[in-house]
Amino acid sequence: MNDDKTKDINVDSRDTIHHIAVQVNDVSKAVDWYTKYYTCKIQYQDKSWAMLDFANISLALVLPEQHPQHFAIVSDDISSYGNAVPHRDGTSSVYIKDIDGNHVEMMTLPTETIENQSGLT
Repeated sequence: MNDDKTKDINVDSRDTIHHIAVQVNDVSKAVDWYTKYYTCKIQYQDKSWAMLDFANISLALVLPEQHPQHFAIVSDDISSYGNAVPHRDGTSSVYIKDIDGNHVEMMTLPTETIENQSGLT
C-alpha cells in the first residue's frame, strides 16, 4: 500500500484554481506593467479590474475597495458556501475565508465556458 496519499489522487478529481487576485492602485498601469514584463493575454479590462491569462492560471488585478486579495476555486455547486452573487462576466461566486482568514472565492463558470474548456463547443 502506498503511504504517500498525494500519489493516490486522480488528477481529474482535483479542484481547479481559476485565478489569483492581487490588489493594485491603478488597473491600467498594472496591466501595462504585467504585459510588459510577462507573456500573458488580456482576457478582460476596465477601470475597476482586469483578468490576465497566463499559460497555467489567470491573474486578476483588482482595486482594494472592490475586492479582497484572494484565489478562486471552480466548483459545480457553490450553494453550500452561501448565496452566490452573479458577476458581469457570467460567473457566480461566494467569498469565504479559510481557517487563517485568507479569502477564497468559490465560483461557477458560465455554461459556454465550461463547454469550451471540455471541447463540447
